[in-house]
Amino acid sequence: MGKTIAEKIFDAHLRDEPFVGTKVLDIDRVLCHEITTPVAIADLEVRGKDRVFDNTKIKAVIDHVTPSKDSKTALQAKMLRDWARRHDIKDFFDVGRNGVCHALFPEKGYIRPGFTVIMGDSHTCTHGAFGAFAAGVGTTDLEVGILKGVCAFREPATIRVNLDGDLSPGVYAKDVILHVIGTLGVNGATDRVIEFRGPVVDAMTMDSRMTLCNMAIEAGGTSGICLPDKVTVDYLWPFISGDYASREAALADFTRWHSDPDAVYEKSLDFDVSTLEPQVTYDYKPDCVKAVGELAGRKVDQVYIGTCTNGRIEDLRQAAAVLKGRKIADTVRGIVSPATPKIFNEALAEGIIQIFMDAGFCVTNPTCGACLGMSNGVLAEGEVCASTSNRNFNGRMGKGGMVHLMSPATAAASAITGVITDARTLK
Repeated sequence: MGKTIAEKIFDAHLRDEPFVGTKVLDIDRVLCHEITTPVAIADLEVRGKDRVFDNTKIKAVIDHVTPSKDSKTALQAKMLRDWARRHDIKDFFDVGRNGVCHALFPEKGYIRPGFTVIMGDSHTCTHGAFGAFAAGVGTTDLEVGILKGVCAFREPATIRVNLDGDLSPGVYAKDVILHVIGTLGVNGATDRVIEFRGPVVDAMTMDSRMTLCNMAIEAGGTSGICLPDKVTVDYLWPFISGDYASREAALADFTRWHSDPDAVYEKSLDFDVSTLEPQVTYDYKPDCVKAVGELAGRKVDQVYIGTCTNGRIEDLRQAAAVLKGRKIADTVRGIVSPATPKIFNEALAEGIIQIFMDAGFCVTNPTCGACLGMSNGVLAEGEVCASTSNRNFNGRMGKGGMVHLMSPATAAASAITGVITDARTLK
């Protein structure tokens, strides 16, 4: 019987199986940020186990509130900073070099096909776009990962999502994943891996694939995952060129992680996205999804473009294409946060930052702050935000605020008109 990519990764990393079905895996990357890791650091210190299993496999960043906004967030940053220095963590990204973790770490080439990746952050599933098993974990699992380089999982079943057809102009990866979540439901993939397949995925860039996998958790998934291919090789080539004689050799090696043709899936779902329209959420769950036309005209107070879902250069280009030569509505606060310094510099060089500023947007440093209502764009009670982020929970961006999730293009169009708008309707 054939195996899925997730099953192959589990087999390759199996350290122990203390109980039937509970598998202890060796971990290739333990990722850390200043919100969840300090709790683990403090507990390890109390237990007299202030050690790290391998300071080259642990990557750390200050990204959620940066620069710190108050004494509490400054303390969280200091704890991570001091810990990284104490253990000589080779790849620690402090203020000025930092960025949104799920954009920064792939950009640095730290994630590879077949890897196991954990982090105390639910959107760690983003890294499955590279053909890795990547999962968010709790504090105890993070501590064990830091200390021993292992993590225990129940081997998840896999749901295969086949994406067929051709995306229409103005429809993007964000629209696709919102549509999939709307079908699956917020619990439809609980404790499952979502394996994204089909010609639509094959045609996507790595930026788009990361958008897909980023929101697997919003359907309850442990991880989203794509099969590594030439697109993966090309993205990683600057980091792996010394390991392979050619890109073809790298591709041949990566294909060993492909799911077998006779692999067994819990279920398969088929989506023909040829007629898919831009999607928008309503209410307070990510599976409350409608076509943008059904919500068109709803007033927005703030438009936010960025986050680990849609803060990459591809996303900024999509928004800028809509905004160029236009101004945002007087009733709207527009905020854009490029996800990393590299993306910021690329957007600056391409004139994208100027387009945003000319349109009336506030351009901020790379940060996660607004996404979870901590800084740089918190909503007041009763306010509405059109956001490219991944969660629309009640109070997510501020107590009493409403968040509508959408693509960068739809967000840009909504900023111009002051109401939820299909970018394709703008002349």
